[in-house]
Amino acid sequence: MAESKSVVIAALVANAAIAVMKFAGFLLTGSAAMLSETYHSISDTGNQVFLLIGLRYGDREADRRHPFGYGKAQFFYSFLVSVFLFGIAGWESAKHGFNALTAHGGGHGGGGEAVEFLFFSFQPPGFDPVLVNYAVLVGAIVFEGYAFRKAYAGMSRQIEDNDWSGFREAFRKTSDVTTLTALTEDTIALVGLVLALAGIFLEQQTGNAVYDAVAALLIGVLLMGFAVALAWENKRLILGESLPAEDERELREIVEGREEVDRVVDFRTVYFGPERIVVSADVEFAPGFKGSEIDEIITEIEAEMQSTDASVRKVYVEPEV
Repeated sequence: MAESKSVVIAALVANAAIAVMKFAGFLLTGSAAMLSETYHSISDTGNQVFLLIGLRYGDREADRRHPFGYGKAQFFYSFLVSVFLFGIAGWESAKHGFNALTAHGGGHGGGGEAVEFLFFSFQPPGFDPVLVNYAVLVGAIVFEGYAFRKAYAGMSRQIEDNDWSGFREAFRKTSDVTTLTALTEDTIALVGLVLALAGIFLEQQTGNAVYDAVAALLIGVLLMGFAVALAWENKRLILGESLPAEDERELREIVEGREEVDRVVDFRTVYFGPERIVVSADVEFAPGFKGSEIDEIITEIEAEMQSTDASVRKVYVEPEV
């Protein structure tokens, strides 16, 4: 939990600083790509706030109304992040890029004449405002690179701890949606920055503002694509997904491997929060065992499951006749 929180805080500080710098760059140059990136960073900053709320709320102790705790709050707030990432950053960026593209219609000239005059009197002779964009984007890459490294390290530790094959498997199986969301945001942020840098550079070299508009459009499409994927991953956990089949099979074999057990009638697992698993099993015990002996066996089964998977928080074994 503490590791997830540090990842989110690092991303929050980086995105807040970057949003201010990008907006300043847009005001000086009117770049469509810079405005798209401003939307992106403002959205990311708000998203980190949502993730922090989810972490704080999800850490509350279980009570009568929520007997399994509030862990699913993190799934809900991460889902909200994906919605805002799509609706604000993605859609607005794509719309602005499309509008800029159709407005220029392949013509030449910079996109910032309408805004640039506001700051003209403050610019020294010979000063090219596009240099501000380069400085902002390079600085943003440094900030985002720091946040990405924190999230990457956190996810890498999860991959190592769970013996997953790589990030693709981790994306499908992890229940730590906070770190997953932060890593996803930081990844597309770096890709978006590269696209913006390329669009602005090509516009400067060719004098054709279409490159800047295309970069803004691509940033928006990229954001919407990742937002849909992130929403899908959060949906499976909000609905109460079970463990991956191989992990569930490992826990089931603990019960089936007991000589006191005749048959496992039913076996269920479900996530009730990041790295919080509840296990339920209906078990037929071999004849001849009394109540106190069965209680002892169930206690041993529970201890073995928790030693096998530290995420197992509750185990319910129901003896069947």
